[in-house]
Parts: sequence; C-alpha cells; structure tokens
Amino acid sequence: MKRREFTLVFAGNALASLGGSARAYPIEGFAATTSRDDGWNIAAGDDDKLVDTTALSKMADRLAASGANIHAVLVVHRGKLVFERYLRGSDQVPTSFFGSRVENVVFDANTRHAMKSATKSVASLAVGIAIDRGLIQDVDEPILSFFPELADLRTPESDRLLLRHALSMTLGLEWIESTPATGDLANDETRMYFSGDPCRYVLTRRAVAAAGQQFFYSTGALALVSAILHRATGRPLDEFARASLLEPLGISGEEWSRMGRDSDAGGGLRMRPRDMAKIGQLVLAGGRWDGRQIVSKGWIDASTASFIKATDEQDYGYLWWSGHAAAHRRIVRWIGALGRGGQSIRIVPELDLVVAVTAGYYQDYSPQAFKVQYGVFNDVLQAISPSR
Repeated sequence: MKRREFTLVFAGNALASLGGSARAYPIEGFAATTSRDDGWNIAAGDDDKLVDTTALSKMADRLAASGANIHAVLVVHRGKLVFERYLRGSDQVPTSFFGSRVENVVFDANTRHAMKSATKSVASLAVGIAIDRGLIQDVDEPILSFFPELADLRTPESDRLLLRHALSMTLGLEWIESTPATGDLANDETRMYFSGDPCRYVLTRRAVAAAGQQFFYSTGALALVSAILHRATGRPLDEFARASLLEPLGISGEEWSRMGRDSDAGGGLRMRPRDMAKIGQLVLAGGRWDGRQIVSKGWIDASTASFIKATDEQDYGYLWWSGHAAAHRRIVRWIGALGRGGQSIRIVPELDLVVAVTAGYYQDYSPQAFKVQYGVFNDVLQAISPSR
C-alpha cells in the first residue's frame, strides 16, 4: 500500500458513536490506581502546575457524555502519571478459540487492551535490544541471510532487501492492506496468514519500487521481523521481549498471540494502558527506566528518527510514526506507536509528555472518526503549559 493510500486506512485509528450510556471514572475513583506497586510515580492533586487537570477531566466527561468509544486516557508529564481516566465501551474480547466477540466493557486500570499495530513499535524496541547485545549485527543485514531455507528466492534484487527496509516499511514489495480485517482474501495480510509460510509469502510479492525508496504499509514486514528475532535470539519475540524489555519495566500479565511458531509482531499484543504509557516513557527517557538503561539511546534515536515520508502529514522511522502538532501557538514534534481502532502512545519530547489512549473503533475508517480521536491528543496538548 502506497504512502497516500494509507491516509484513509489510518483513519481507522478513530472514534465512532457508541449507542447507550457511557461513564468516566476519575483517577480518585479507583483506590488501587494510587497504590499499585507498578513503578509509577503518581502526581498528587495539582502538584504539577503545568498540567490543567480540570481541563483534562472536562475532556473525559465530554467523551463519556457523548458515548464516544474511548476506553482509557492516560497522561504522563515529567515522568509522573498526572491523569488517568477509564470509561465504558464496546470492545473486541478474545474468545477461547481463535477470534473475538464484541462486548460492552467497563474498563479499569487492570483491563488489558489490544494494542493492534502499536505492537509494531514494541517489536522495534526488541530489535534494538537484540542489536545492542550483538545478537543482530545491524540494520543492514540482508533479510535472506536469516532464511537459508528460502535460498531459491535469492536474486540480485532480493539480496538488496535489508532489515532496515522491513523496519521502515520500504521493502518495495506490493502489499494490499487497505481493507478492514474481515477475512477478505483480497487483503495480503489475511492471505499471508493462510499461506502456511508467511515469510515466503511476503518475499514473493511483486517488486514495485526499489528497496528503501517508497513507503508501503505492510504487516507482512513484521512477519519477517518476528522470524528474524526468533532466529537471532533463539526465542520467540514474545519470550525475548518479556525477559529483556517488559519485565525490566515491571510489566507482567501481557498477552502476545502467535501465528504458528512466531509471535504476531504486527498486532498481537495486549497490555494494560499503564504499561503502554511505560513504553512511551521509556522512549522519552532515551531507553532508561528507573535508573536502568534497557534499550540504548542510540537505538531510540535511530528508530524514532524520520526515515521516510509515510503520509502527507506523518513520517516513519523503524516501526515508529512521527508528526507535528500545534500546542500553545508553537509546533511540537510527536513520536507515536499507533494501532487500528484508536490505540496510541504519543510522545512529545519538547513537553516531556506521554499520552496513551485506547479505544474500540476497529472498523471505522471515516475521516470524521479519525478527527474526533485525534482530538483527544490535541485536547491533552492544550492542557499542558510549556515550561518557562
């Protein structure tokens, strides 16, 4: 899928109207949220004078009153959790067998939520750790060097496909992922899963651009990344990430689905919104958490840099989005892990800010839906005063 075509797909990270009542809960509404032993420092009352918590509460009240299908909004400023609100909404709940069902859920701090494609950015951190430890040499390793069983696919062109091209969605291979995930076999992501050999499926797509030259959004690239991590580390991505990334962050109880023997790096991770906020804070702090360097600052800088223009308004790095937004009459850069349905972790270094949002708009691709969902982030920006 080409750069301009993705604009409409990305609108799926958005809001739609939810029938029935909805209600929001302030952070004080859950005693556990102020006493959980999860490593977060909680800002007490109005300790942070740069954060207008009254405006944030009014925003959450409007979301609840409108029936908007936003599930959680968390705001971290200067390393402290300053605002946290959970609501009620329609969501896809995993079933005992493969698949999900739609239920009305009352969310709280303990509810795990699907991250969808925001999972990709967590996979990026795992790649960085593997490179830091010398398990992967660097991002310029040829992809096919990890797959000797695919030697029959080697050509001068395929030998030029590097790990960096999978991480930046610039493989140059044709990929159609612009339809909702409804089982439509015209969707390459669906076809890949049914192929029986995801990596071969991805690498046999028709070349339509030179590697590194054009952005084609492709969850298939993450099938390659997941398999490469498995081969390089000797453990599936979920196991490697749990030991090297999530446990050091104090994250536990996450759920990470697998497709065959490899973890679903493209969208299979479920975790609590507080844990999503930790991922954002880790990136904001240059790979450090609680005094420990978990991912090198070099990888954080490289992976969140703008590698290629992805849409008219957004750039892409190594599985991280970036863009710009207006805040108090100035323009600030944000870095984001973004997933279908309204899942987002946005980091604003200039404001020392992390915003984590979950929602349930998995099949709403309308521009209006995206506008309302992005409005949550915009409202948070307006509630944060720049430091003087």
